[in-house]
Amino acid sequence: MAPALVETPQEPAVNYTKSGTGQYKEAYIGGPKVFSQEAELHGTGKQPPAKYPKYLPTWDATKKYPPLELFDHYDHGRDADPSFPNLLKDAKVVNLTANIGAEVHGVQLSKLTDAGKDELALLVAQKKVVAFRDQDFADIPIEDALKIGGYFGRHHIHPTSGGPAGYPEVHLVHRGADDTTARDFFEERTNSVTWHSDVTYEKQPPGTTFLYLLDGPGAGGDTLFANQAVAYQRLSPEFRKRLHGLQAVHSGVEQADNARNRGGIVRREPIQSIHPLVRTHPVTGEKALYVNPQFTRRIVGYKKEESDFLLNFLYDHIAKGQDFQARVKWAAGTVVVWDNRVTIHSALLDWDDGARRHLARITPQAERPTETPFEG
Repeated sequence: MAPALVETPQEPAVNYTKSGTGQYKEAYIGGPKVFSQEAELHGTGKQPPAKYPKYLPTWDATKKYPPLELFDHYDHGRDADPSFPNLLKDAKVVNLTANIGAEVHGVQLSKLTDAGKDELALLVAQKKVVAFRDQDFADIPIEDALKIGGYFGRHHIHPTSGGPAGYPEVHLVHRGADDTTARDFFEERTNSVTWHSDVTYEKQPPGTTFLYLLDGPGAGGDTLFANQAVAYQRLSPEFRKRLHGLQAVHSGVEQADNARNRGGIVRREPIQSIHPLVRTHPVTGEKALYVNPQFTRRIVGYKKEESDFLLNFLYDHIAKGQDFQARVKWAAGTVVVWDNRVTIHSALLDWDDGARRHLARITPQAERPTETPFEG
């Protein structure tokens, strides 16, 4: 029987975007102004051509999408065999840390049965992030990759990113050949860490999420992940109790403004949503913090200084929690699958030699975030 939910009050029609806390920071996606078709297709004096030209980004400014409608989501992790006979029968699994992350060899995600996909959803909910090595995901037809991802929820079409021609459901992370704008970024910033959970401004943010490498630097460009369930558990019972019932505004306005400022597209007008500070996973029942500095703007009902104080404490708590974080190193054939509901992550912009970094993300949406009553 599913746990009882805490009633969510109606969202107020108030603009909460004006806050100095959690300012949006873009460090990874160049956009159409700096994209060079010539360099990507044919290479440069220093960099080779793109390995997967079918995945090069396109931006169609004429294509607009209406607001997303709510839908009923079913998490297939509910149907999984917890012994994972269909997923891990011939696999080698190595934990990345004691409380977050695993690396798996001997499984081909593109060949999973539905029972194997059910177990994948449960495994990822438990491990939070799983790196599958030696995958053929980048080599199969894009529509086949989307079919696999679509098993886990409705595809999210990103409002501002470029996508492969004809496949707006694929979100591309692309920094092109000979792009050295990282040096410009660090003229203004001391680090590139941008902790976030993807598109939390949506009414139904993503759950089981896929990211696979197409091209990458020889070293650098790793991705950090943090376990938001352990981050919640580390807080004192009295502090956890105080967080329950609180809600925060998540905003996509800054992301859209950033896209426009760098000559990009906005395919769907930005929205704000209100979500609980603590959400409950529908399968594992775990409670996890659900805030991130990229998209969370303000705690509902708090004055700005009060909201900033509490949010900044939580951001600092998460950022310093290296004992509930993992670092995933990318390699050819890697597919990383994580649960966006109970983690946050950040790419690292730590190379400046102009090497291309090119990844594709498939982002199935999940249920609307909810919390269950406080249990101590």
